[in-house]
Amino acid sequence: MTAETASTRLKKNILIVDDHPFIIQGYKNAIARYSPDNYDFEIFEAKDCESAYHLITNTDSLFFDIAFLDISMPAYEEKGLFSGEDLAKLILEKMPDCRIILLTMFTEFLKIKTIISKINPNGLIIKNDLTFDELLLAFDCVIKNEIYYSKSVKEMLESHENDIEIDLFDKQILFHLSKGTALQDMPQYIPISLNAIEVRKSNLKELLKVKSGDDSDLVIGAKKMGLIF
Repeated sequence: MTAETASTRLKKNILIVDDHPFIIQGYKNAIARYSPDNYDFEIFEAKDCESAYHLITNTDSLFFDIAFLDISMPAYEEKGLFSGEDLAKLILEKMPDCRIILLTMFTEFLKIKTIISKINPNGLIIKNDLTFDELLLAFDCVIKNEIYYSKSVKEMLESHENDIEIDLFDKQILFHLSKGTALQDMPQYIPISLNAIEVRKSNLKELLKVKSGDDSDLVIGAKKMGLIF
């Protein structure tokens, strides 16, 4: 490689946080293989929330372009950091342009959805999906500012695409409707106003595509969707 080629390579700072040294080495091996003629990567390592915290906060000049974060790792309770999610929030607070890749063993849909809604990572990988090629593909997408979800994440999101979500108050309204409780009596059982209950009931009818004004049709629709039993 000529000096001219080296001078034209883009420099990128990469943070890897994982409590398994062999996992960190795997990431480093994959990154080293990625487009070496075009990029110059400087890699920083941390093995837990505490060491990651010091890397993220102890300098004003260091900026990370991409951060690989394991969700589960030893906490740093003194600073309220208990997971890779907490580290991601800290990084985005300090370095809002840093692209986050989260890796996790979690396979529960609600956990995955919470991670996406709270962090909105550039990459999200279930560790069971992780291979050398998978890691390279994720890195390629993220460095190009694209979103990458591993196969299991995409399958989970697609299988729940048509799920209808309602909160506890909505469920209580549907429950009391199914039991024949009069609308004006519901504030005795549900800690919101009668007006709020009426608005929520109207929204539920729209959500469940109940065209009639009959509450019994709303109950039937909710039972079909498995929202009440």
